[in-house]
Amino acid sequence: MDYVDVRGVRTRYRIAGDGPPALLLHGIGRSLRDWSDQQDLLADEYRTYSLDLAGFGHSDPLPGKHTLEALAAFAVDFLDAVGETRPVHVAGNSLGGAVAMRLSVDAPSRVRSLVLANSAGFGREVTVALRLLALRPLGKLLLRPSVAGAVRTERALFFDRAHATRERIEQALEISRQPHAARVMLETARGLGGFRGVSESWRRPLLDAVAAQALPTLVVWGDRDLILPALHLEAAHQALPHAQTRLFTDTGHMPQIERAKEFHDLVAGFWGSRE
Repeated sequence: MDYVDVRGVRTRYRIAGDGPPALLLHGIGRSLRDWSDQQDLLADEYRTYSLDLAGFGHSDPLPGKHTLEALAAFAVDFLDAVGETRPVHVAGNSLGGAVAMRLSVDAPSRVRSLVLANSAGFGREVTVALRLLALRPLGKLLLRPSVAGAVRTERALFFDRAHATRERIEQALEISRQPHAARVMLETARGLGGFRGVSESWRRPLLDAVAAQALPTLVVWGDRDLILPALHLEAAHQALPHAQTRLFTDTGHMPQIERAKEFHDLVAGFWGSRE
C-alpha cells in the first residue's frame, strides 16, 4: 500500500494487476482492506484501484464536509492523482455503493459500469447501531474506541463469524483511534440519515438519476445482512430495472469477503461482457 496527495489530502491506496481499470470503494467506517481479496483475485484480469476514502482508514480528512458528493468528487480526484484517465468499472460496498452511484451521475464520462454490493440507498431501513449515531451526545459516546466495540462491529458484518478474525478486529480498532475518525463517521452518517433511517431527500433523486443513465449495473446482496436488509435487493430491482441482481445465501454485509471466489467470478464475468 502507498500514499498519494489528492488535492492536499494524504490518501492511502493500493493498485494491483493490469488490464482494464476498476475502482473499489469501501463502506462507512471501513478501509481499502475490505477489497484485498478481490484485488488479489482480479489481478490477472484487471488493474484495480482501492483507496481509503477521505477521512476513513488511514487517509486524512477533507477540509470541508464529508458529504456523498464530496466523497464522489474525491474519488475522481484520486483517479487523476494516480494518472488513471480511462473510464473505470466502479464497485462499491455499503456507503461505497452510494458513492459509486453519485460518481456515475456527477462524472459519467469516468464510469463504465457499476457493481453495487449491499449498497446504501435502496431503502430507509438500516441497523439501529447507525441510527443511534444521529442522537446527540450518544453518537459520540458510541464511537469511543474499544476492543468490545470493534468485536461487535466486525461480527455484525458477517454471517460466518469466523471472518471476524483477530486481524480484522485489530485493524478496526486501529482505524477507530485515528484522531478524526469519530468526527468524520458522525458527519457522514448524519448526512445520510437520522434515527428514523436513511433519508429520502438524497436517496430517491440519486436512484432516479442512476436509472435515467441506464449504465450497465450489477447489484448483489447477502441474504443475512444485519446492516442493510436483503429486502433492499428487490427495491434495487424496482428502482433500476435495467440492472442485473444476485442474492448470496448464508452471507452477510460483505459478500466480496464472505463469498470471495463466487463474487469474483460473477463480477469478472459481468465486467468481461462489457469489454
